[in-house]
Amino acid sequence: MNELDLTGLTTMPAQVWGGIRIVPLVREQPIEDLRLRRELFADAMIAVEADRSTVYTSYVPHGFVADWARDGKWQAAYGTQLRPAYDAPDDACEECFEAMPMRRLVQRAGAQRLRFLPLHLALEGYLALHFGGPSVLWEEWSKRALRRGLSPRAEMTYAGAEIEGLDEALRIFEIHPGQCGVMLYTADALAAAFVVPHPDDYRTLHATLLQDLYGELVHQYAYYAQSVREFRAALRDDEIGSLADLRAAAREQSRDWARTHDSTMAGGLLDASYEFRQLRRMGRYRLVRFLPPFERQREQHIGEAVTDLKGRVAYLKTMRLSENQIRRGHLLSVLSRHDWHLESAAASLGASPVELVRRIRDAGFDGLLKRHVVESAQRGRWGE
Repeated sequence: MNELDLTGLTTMPAQVWGGIRIVPLVREQPIEDLRLRRELFADAMIAVEADRSTVYTSYVPHGFVADWARDGKWQAAYGTQLRPAYDAPDDACEECFEAMPMRRLVQRAGAQRLRFLPLHLALEGYLALHFGGPSVLWEEWSKRALRRGLSPRAEMTYAGAEIEGLDEALRIFEIHPGQCGVMLYTADALAAAFVVPHPDDYRTLHATLLQDLYGELVHQYAYYAQSVREFRAALRDDEIGSLADLRAAAREQSRDWARTHDSTMAGGLLDASYEFRQLRRMGRYRLVRFLPPFERQREQHIGEAVTDLKGRVAYLKTMRLSENQIRRGHLLSVLSRHDWHLESAAASLGASPVELVRRIRDAGFDGLLKRHVVESAQRGRWGE
């Protein structure tokens, strides 16, 4: 499998609020043997121990629990408070939490449950892209790069609450019967896709879109966007002679909108080829994350999903990358593909080694290179 398979999901006509367009996704047959719910972690500050010397720390207001046991024990928790450890005894505040250690971003929560942090799986895959650095002792690469690889990386993201108009759009938009997901657009640029197994899951998790992460491009589009055009059906009077004709024409308009959306508006997500990595097996399902091919000047998304054994999506969450993020991913992929040999990688890019060194510096990776290599590139020379 190298594409996203949304078989079983039907695209409904969009709803618009200002520059926000939300396209509902409806399941004809809800998935009953896999359920997803929101969980407030026992502690809201998460410290993931990557190894003995590395700890990943994050504030996580909510997490997801995937349950395929069907035991009926569903409980949604909302709201978070933080307090210093000395502020009150443990039994004085039932909703106050402290930091909690985790071994991984995906944890078993029972024989048939997994607990994971939404979108953190996808971001971890992007930030760890070729993290090992050079695998060959080329003379241009510093000893530090060979010992440690890339320095800890950071990327700018925005919470959904910071996206202009999103909170109001989620509040007023109608949730369709059978709705199990959405495609979210800002200024008609696809910002994110969110899919869950069951309509009850979606109703519980609808508001979590405000707590998800979105890229810089999406934030800018929402802030500067004008109102987008609404979907309006155009029916010919001479073709409507009865209520049955009107009903058939309305259905055809909906099908036409769905075809246009899937092939055009969502084509950048659905038509792309991805590199999938399986993180955990869950009965007849599997939890995966995926990375795009990092093609320049094209829409690119990272994400995570739960799919069945045929690759059909039960759960999906994506984030759109900015052009700068795509550029960094593309550069790292080219370097890795050429075993971090600068001359070979530069030739594949149609550039000189000097230009490639400048690109590495502009991407923030100049700490990988020896100082004399950077200085030679600044003078426009190579091999000095």
